[in-house]
Amino acid sequence: MVTVKDGERLDDLLGRPGKIIQSDDVFSFSLDAVLLAEFVWVPIQKGQLVDLCAGTGAIPLFLSYRTKGTITGVEIQSKLVDMANRSMAINRLEERIQVVEDDVKTAANQLGHARYDVVTCNPPYFLANDTSLRNQNEHHTIARHEVLCTLEDCIKTASQLVKPGGKVAFVHRPERLLDILTLMRAYRIEPKRMQLVYPKAGREANTLLIEGSKDGKAGLKILPPLVVYEEDDTYTETMRAILDA
Repeated sequence: MVTVKDGERLDDLLGRPGKIIQSDDVFSFSLDAVLLAEFVWVPIQKGQLVDLCAGTGAIPLFLSYRTKGTITGVEIQSKLVDMANRSMAINRLEERIQVVEDDVKTAANQLGHARYDVVTCNPPYFLANDTSLRNQNEHHTIARHEVLCTLEDCIKTASQLVKPGGKVAFVHRPERLLDILTLMRAYRIEPKRMQLVYPKAGREANTLLIEGSKDGKAGLKILPPLVVYEEDDTYTETMRAILDA
């Protein structure tokens, strides 16, 4: 019997049949996790995947609906690791998904170099010295700000983990696009696919999805824009299709 502890709750997975343990004390998953899990290429029948900065395990859970491969999440906060692995047990996925407690900066030492088909990451979005949106809650601060790992740490480790020809995908903010492209190439991940996400038509993009291939050939495809909401705040047809997949 899996225990849901005091202060925790069981939330739905936005159209999927599973559940996830979450708490107001830690950062809850957002649409970013859904979008990244849907965007990235995955091997359908088998393969090994890693999700860096896994939090409470939302991206591994969403990926499990698209692939029968094994998924390892990497998360530095022990509280979140415990919550994530209990969620896997609730969904009877503990044989396919495990979340390990480790530092992204050194994760390849434990998990192994050039072993994985796919690496995903929803890293902290804000620089460590950006105090404008910093939260007093330590768990929220670690999830949102580069206090324990930087964008470069995430890209470097992803490059270490993935096989030649394997895929690496990130969700981030559009304003970091040049940093992301520069770092991906510096660590031999050639950008191959990119999509911008807009909250509504006519608004500025607020989310960036990007995928690269380790030691891949040059050539970046820009996918059609993804708009999340109609003017009446209902999901667009494209977004509903993603949530109902």
